[in-house]
Amino acid sequence: QVQLVESGGGLVQPGGSLRLSCAASGFTLDYYAVGWFRQAPGKEREGVLCITSRESSTYYVDSMKGRFTISRDNGKNTVYLQMNSLKPEDTAVYYCATRFFSCSRDKNNYDYWGQGTQVTVSS
Repeated sequence: QVQLVESGGGLVQPGGSLRLSCAASGFTLDYYAVGWFRQAPGKEREGVLCITSRESSTYYVDSMKGRFTISRDNGKNTVYLQMNSLKPEDTAVYYCATRFFSCSRDKNNYDYWGQGTQVTVSS
C-alpha cells in the first residue's frame, strides 16, 4: 500500500526552526519528485518547495529562499523540509506529495499525498 506520512510539525516561536519529514512506504522514492505544500485556514493549498529525483530543488515561494531547504535520503525513503527563521505567516498544515521524476507547481499533478502535519508559529 502506497503511503506518505509527514511528521515533525508542532508549535514553535517566531524565529524558531522545525524539520518536517515525509516518509514513504509501499514504493521507493528514488525516481519520484517530492513536493511540500501548505494550506493555511481559508486559503488555497500552495506549493512550498520541491526536490526532483535527481536532487534538484525548486522554490515556489520567494519568501522561503534562505529560510527553507529540502533534502532527501533515498536510503531511508524520506524527504525532509528544514524550516528556519519561522514567521507567524508560515502557520499552516504542511503536506508532502509525490509525482514521477520532475517537480510541478500544480498540486493537481501529484499522485500521492500525505495526511499533513500542523505547523503553528506563535509566541
